[in-house]
Amino acid sequence: MHKSYQSTGPASNRFLKKKWDDKYYSDHRILVRDAQPCIDTRPPQTYLHIHMKFKKHQLEEERTSIIERDNRILLEKVAHIMKTTGSVDSH
Repeated sequence: MHKSYQSTGPASNRFLKKKWDDKYYSDHRILVRDAQPCIDTRPPQTYLHIHMKFKKHQLEEERTSIIERDNRILLEKVAHIMKTTGSVDSH
């Protein structure tokens, strides 16, 4: 059988070349048979800074503090009007 074997590379001894090629091929087949799947089926990693949206939270806090400050100023003005006579200028 080794006389009809056509090697892909140069060989001085066809019998040994066939033996080595067969050994290489059988080792390759064992590796292919025992190969484990390498597809990652886990969900993608979620990043905390994207999920939490810190900038939106910061802007909401700033907006709330501005509203509270304005409400306090208005309350002080209303309290001042209530303390004084509360008369209306009609000029």
